[in-house]
Amino acid sequence: MANFTSTYDGVSNDAAYLCDINVPGITGPFYILIFILSVIGNSLLLCVLFIYEKLKNVTNIFILNLACSDLIFTITLPFWAVDHLHHWVFGDFVCKFMTAACLAGLYSSVILLTAMTVDRFIAVVLYKLKINHAKRKKYAICSCIAAWVISISASLSDAMKVKVVNWYGKNYCYDESEDKLGHYLQVSLLFFLPFAIIIFCYSAILKTVLQGLNRKKFRTVAVLLCIVAAFFICWGPYHIMLLISSFYIPRDCKAQEWLYVTYHICEILAYSHCCVNPLLCMLSQKLRKHLLNLLRCENVCRKNRERDTGQTVDFTAQRSAVQLELHNLPLNSHSLN
Repeated sequence: MANFTSTYDGVSNDAAYLCDINVPGITGPFYILIFILSVIGNSLLLCVLFIYEKLKNVTNIFILNLACSDLIFTITLPFWAVDHLHHWVFGDFVCKFMTAACLAGLYSSVILLTAMTVDRFIAVVLYKLKINHAKRKKYAICSCIAAWVISISASLSDAMKVKVVNWYGKNYCYDESEDKLGHYLQVSLLFFLPFAIIIFCYSAILKTVLQGLNRKKFRTVAVLLCIVAAFFICWGPYHIMLLISSFYIPRDCKAQEWLYVTYHICEILAYSHCCVNPLLCMLSQKLRKHLLNLLRCENVCRKNRERDTGQTVDFTAQRSAVQLELHNLPLNSHSLN
């Protein structure tokens, strides 16, 4: 993610210095813009899920984890932005930590999307199994835990290979390991294999939907399909560029410049995915309604009204009791006389 020295940069760094490659300095500002949009969007989505939905269904559990995954990825963007605009100034530990967080966000996203698709496949295609809601919720929670364990383990393994190196008087957060191909194949395996599983599952789901499924279920499937499609549209070109750059190193300066610019365009597209999920989730009419209620603070106002109503009822009851005692007091006094 640094200029000419990214951990994920597929362009040969030695070759890059032999050519005068002119790359527009828009990558850093784009990272900052994506960071702002992602933090706002995913934070609002988390508030909606916690305040209104309370994680009652399996889909919301997956969406919650996806939002957390996007936020983990998002927190790394300002660091890479500084790296692009200047150079790496944060030290070796932060270099490793940010690399781990970035990859954990990427790996967990694709694993969670695959698990979410398999869950839809079971619910729609294998509905005859009649798995009850409690079991599906338990499986979903176990899938999310497994996704985090796998993604964190893989990301820590990769993070140990990166360190801060000094080139021409500037520091860069860079992967100096010789096994570049192994790294790219690992990343691709965690992308293309889930992609194949998702294609299979959604083909079966769409076939079942077209054969006749109620409209409510169709809407849910459509929203999830959009979320998955957006992930592969954003990240697909980036992983294809990783594969190309691992097998092909151009010797011509023009080809090097083309490859480098294309790589960074794909990188910006891929990183923009973290602010796309909240927008896609708002395709759900229910979540849209909850978001509007949240922005109007209707939930908070309703709770305040309920509290005020309760206090009014208590006050009225207390006043009635006092009035009754005062009303009965003269009678008791008269009887004593």
